[in-house]
Amino acid sequence: MSNIDPSSLPERKRGSGVKMVYDLLRDEILDLKLAPGSPIDEVQLAERFKMSRTPIREALVRLVGDGLIETLPNRSTMVSNIDFLNLSTFFDALVLMYRVTTRLAAQNHRLEDLPSIRRFHEEYSAAIDARDTLAMIATNAAFHAAIAEAGRNPYFTGLFRRLLDEGRRILRLYYQSYDEHFPQQFVDEHAEIIAAIEARDVEKADRLGKIHAEQIVAQVQKLFSRNGKLDIAL
Repeated sequence: MSNIDPSSLPERKRGSGVKMVYDLLRDEILDLKLAPGSPIDEVQLAERFKMSRTPIREALVRLVGDGLIETLPNRSTMVSNIDFLNLSTFFDALVLMYRVTTRLAAQNHRLEDLPSIRRFHEEYSAAIDARDTLAMIATNAAFHAAIAEAGRNPYFTGLFRRLLDEGRRILRLYYQSYDEHFPQQFVDEHAEIIAAIEARDVEKADRLGKIHAEQIVAQVQKLFSRNGKLDIAL
C-alpha cells in the first residue's frame, strides 16, 4: 500500500513498519548480507517493503544514528565501511567487558541463572558442529549476554550488548577466517567459563574472560596483511 500517506496511518502501525524495515536492514548489514559500501536506494526499498518512502526514510535515519549507513555529500546513502583503522578502541572496550561481566557473574549469579547460560552454551556447540556461522555469532552473543545479566549490573550489560551487536560484522569475518574448520577450543573455553562462574571463582572467571576475548582480538588481527588490507574477500 505504497500510495497511502504514512501520516494518515495510526501511529502504532506506522511505527511497526519503521521497526520492521530497521530490524531487517540492520540484520542484513550486520550479517554482511549487505556488504560495506553497498548503495542504499529508498525507492527500491519502498518497492521491496511495499510501503511509502517516509517510514523507509525514518528507518534509515535510525541506521545512520547507529553508524551502519552514511549519507554522502551528493545525498546518496551507502552501508558504512568497517573502520578497521580504529578497531583498537573497540577491542579495548570488548576485552574489558568480557572480563568484568564474567567476573561479576561469578560474584553475583543466582542458581536460576545457570540453566540459561548452559543452554546457550549447548546451542553454540551445536552451531559449531553444524558449521553455521550466523548461528555461532547469535548464540555466542546470547551466551555472553546471559553471563552479563547474571552479573546484575544493567549498565555493563547494556554496554556489552551494544559492543556484541556492533561487533557482528567483525565476528562474521572472524569466523570466516577459519574457513569452516572451527576449533573445539571455543566450546571448551565456554565450558571453563561456566565452571568458574558456578564455583564463584572470581579471579579465574576474570582471567578466562580475558583469555577468551584476547584470542578473538588476535585472530581478527591476523586477517590483515602487511599493507593493512584484509587477507580474505568479503
